[in-house]
Amino acid sequence: MVAALAALLACQLAGEVLVTGARLAMPGFAFPGPVAGMVLLFLWLVVAKGPSSSLDATSATILRNLSLLFVPAAAGIVQYGDVIARFGLPLLLALVVSTVLTLLVTVGVFIAIAGKDATADGTKTEDAA
Repeated sequence: MVAALAALLACQLAGEVLVTGARLAMPGFAFPGPVAGMVLLFLWLVVAKGPSSSLDATSATILRNLSLLFVPAAAGIVQYGDVIARFGLPLLLALVVSTVLTLLVTVGVFIAIAGKDATADGTKTEDAA
């Protein structure tokens, strides 16, 4: 479990290093280091043809306790109380609109993909068989 956790943290660190290097080379570059680390982890898992049993178990443990990882982020919001007071309504509006749009696009894509393979009652269509 320790080795798997170290591998996950190494991917995040590698992502941070890559993004920091890119920012030094291109001053306007804006990309989150942890996201770059997730891309590196994804590429590693593709090459390795899936996670090891240790990495799988470690990831499952982290996911089961994911709510605990949001506490520092929620506590950090307190630091930006003046920003939230000033821009709270536009931020809330942006969150609601983006969530609704995401749900609508997701449903649309699902319907488009599911409609190509099956009818409403779940039976296969003749052209998909």
